Amino acid sequence: MLILMGIAIFSCSNDDDKNQNNCDFNTLISSEQFKNSPSDELEIHNLEINNDCLKINFSSGGCSGDTWVVKLIDKGITTKSIPPQRSLKLSLKNDELCEALITKKLTFDISNLQVKGNQVKLNIANSNKIILYEY
Repeated sequence: MLILMGIAIFSCSNDDDKNQNNCDFNTLISSEQFKNSPSDELEIHNLEINNDCLKINFSSGGCSGDTWVVKLIDKGITTKSIPPQRSLKLSLKNDELCEALITKKLTFDISNLQVKGNQVKLNIANSNKIILYEY
């Protein structure tokens, strides 16, 4: 009986901190945060979509990048073009005062950006890069 209870307890997991797509972070949809979030200097090198995760490779100055606060924020508006388009920005709050160039690769769950149809263009405002998200 104890063995069955142990198996039942350990077979259930509660991963509220992780989204179901195993991306590092969720994507926020907020016109206010899009407009008012920190925009410290960064350079986006590469964008890549794998399933519903957008991987962003970017750099900024700092010591280690461990204290950075990074968010991917959607403006909350979808154009009526074909395919539709969404505007996003990678928000960075960077209080590190070192002069090293730190590069990071983070993934963001973009499944909440899906619109009617099977694709949407994602315009990353602070990089001038556009990527097609097909689902």
